[in-house]
Amino acid sequence: MTSTETKTGDPTGERNPEAPVLEVEDLHVTFPGVNRAPDIRAVRGVSYRLNRGEVLGIVGESGSGKSVSSLAAMGLLPEYAKVSGSVRLKGKEILGLDDRRLAEIRGRTISMVFQDPLSALTPVYTVGDQIIEAVQIHNPQVGRAKARERAVRLLELVGIPNAAQRAGAFPHEFSGGMRQRVMIAMAMANDPDVIICDEPTTALDVTIQAQVLELLKTAQRETGAAIVMITHDLGVVAGFVDRVLVMYAGRPVETGTVDEVYHRPRMPYTMGLLGAVPRLDLAEHAPLVPIKGNPPSLAELPPGCPFAPRCPIALPQCLAAEPSLLRIGAQPGLAEIDAAPGAAGESGGPDTGEHRVACIRSGEIDTEQWTGADIYPLPEIPEGEATRIPREERPVVLEVQDLVKHHPLMKGAIFKRRVGTVYAVDGISFDIREHETLGLVGESGCGKSTTLMEILSLDKPARGKVVVLGRESGTLTGRERFDIRRDLQVVFQDPMSALDPRMPVFEIVAEPLRTHGRSRKEINRRVRELLDLVGLDASHAARYPAEFSGGQRQRIGIARALALEPRVLVLDEPVSALDVSIQAGVINLLEELQARLGLAYLFVAHDLSVVRHLADRVAVMYLGRIVEIGDVRSVYTEPAHPYTQALLSAIPIPDPEKERARAHVVLEGDLPSPANPPSGCRFRTRCQKFRALTGEDQRRCLTEEPALQPVSGGDHTAACHYAEKRAVV
Repeated sequence: MTSTETKTGDPTGERNPEAPVLEVEDLHVTFPGVNRAPDIRAVRGVSYRLNRGEVLGIVGESGSGKSVSSLAAMGLLPEYAKVSGSVRLKGKEILGLDDRRLAEIRGRTISMVFQDPLSALTPVYTVGDQIIEAVQIHNPQVGRAKARERAVRLLELVGIPNAAQRAGAFPHEFSGGMRQRVMIAMAMANDPDVIICDEPTTALDVTIQAQVLELLKTAQRETGAAIVMITHDLGVVAGFVDRVLVMYAGRPVETGTVDEVYHRPRMPYTMGLLGAVPRLDLAEHAPLVPIKGNPPSLAELPPGCPFAPRCPIALPQCLAAEPSLLRIGAQPGLAEIDAAPGAAGESGGPDTGEHRVACIRSGEIDTEQWTGADIYPLPEIPEGEATRIPREERPVVLEVQDLVKHHPLMKGAIFKRRVGTVYAVDGISFDIREHETLGLVGESGCGKSTTLMEILSLDKPARGKVVVLGRESGTLTGRERFDIRRDLQVVFQDPMSALDPRMPVFEIVAEPLRTHGRSRKEINRRVRELLDLVGLDASHAARYPAEFSGGQRQRIGIARALALEPRVLVLDEPVSALDVSIQAGVINLLEELQARLGLAYLFVAHDLSVVRHLADRVAVMYLGRIVEIGDVRSVYTEPAHPYTQALLSAIPIPDPEKERARAHVVLEGDLPSPANPPSGCRFRTRCQKFRALTGEDQRRCLTEEPALQPVSGGDHTAACHYAEKRAVV
């Protein structure tokens, strides 16, 4: 929102509008070690320049230094952090300024959108007061009435309904997506020149993510600000940014325009990241490219190139010195490195917008036109024998019929009374056959987790029935329930919370075996066998969960779930908390285990690209009901329900050309309350098709709830009065 107010007292001063608004040069951040531990070199020589209106994407795995580099630029690191280098905002050095001077700049010339808006917003102040404060603190001459008007205008601009009224609400009264909108409004409040976005779409549903990205584009258009987008989602970067900076072990390893980096990557690490992303736009199913190993400790970096221990094309020369970030074609040849091992470690200079890479083999990759598949051979995943048998001939291992779960809505502390009902799950049906994966997808609050809990509890549901391996839950004796739990196991979303931190890995994996009376000799053999099966070293069985990475902890959880040789695995968002490189390895592992052991999966996720890669069939949920279900190819290539179409169109594709050419369906508003679902079609309040219907057709959506009806051959069905197949990917 371009303001006519003059920025008085701007400490950064005025400057040539064509000059960079933000220049970071040779930035280093070191955290002192505790108890004589080595120092942690979190950022090591980051340099980039950002022009007005430009968007820079900074990507990399967790711990690569992305967020720390931006917090250093904002002056938000703790006092004990040692920061050196240069950060110039509109030509003026801001690194080293005291808190008072930085406070004059932050929120005015440079602002930030944080990853977790609930933590960033003050819980005891209304959102309107917080935006008013952001306006008045930098513009004391603006009265409260005018500041409130601006706050309401900003909330309207970012799509908050009833902005004047909602300005008086507190942060906890907003959904996650709405809180992120408030953060963006606050970042726009004073027309900053630079907006830094630190993982602004992490943990948001894909539909809300699409809304937030549209809002950031609006913020850029209205303020003319340059944006630094920090993310691990390479799809988000593909369609949003102009240039990309890839970080590894605290420093840039490749930088260039988004098209150069995505279509002609020259660093094996970048190629691995791109190959690890599940994609909606690839018709042929192929294993993902996992980057083996884990990022190095920033306190004890390996000699030479930090990526060498994980790089499939590393040479002995890679250990001689850490390569500089040099222009493509300017890297020294292998003979030069052999002659002068230290030459490659010299500074590469600031980012000038050219395609640069820190790899001594980038010339070979360039001339030989190596692809990610050449450098990272795809793992071979065997095809299970059961897949050759038609689906209808395979036995049903899990069946859900007309399942209902309603929660009473109570009021009162002492004398409680029922004031309503939460319709968490409201009549859903599906089945899973042997050696089959059903993906259950939808936004947060649609009833996915409630469905899982009803299945796993093995209790009698309020209505409907759940049949596991031919036995109906709720009719089982205690012994039968104990026995059936051998065949029905679960892998949770957060392995750190699911694993007991006080128990070594051996005991964690052995616990279900002991519970079911296995002998000590059998337990010892089985634990070793399971750890080997999930790709872990059996010699590490004495370690504790905290000593493993996130991906390794998830493998431990899978090993525990497989201990009793189950036939059905319930997977509750098993890869959502993992970096894309680690996620690829876990997805490949799940595919391999299914083929080798003949498992059936109920896979719950909000990432539809992961579901397409892993699932055979997919069920889409909305407000407690299934609105579309069918085989993956039919649902993904020609979705018939408007909600499914919106979900699929909101998923970014890691290809700049394709992403820029796509037409996204951006849903308006948030999911309605399951305690008060809309009449008739529950999706009509957000439906893009409903708005285009005539009055008579709209009345049908208002009064009549649609049932699942076939939309094509096979078992592809959709619950929409006006279902129409449409390609959106």
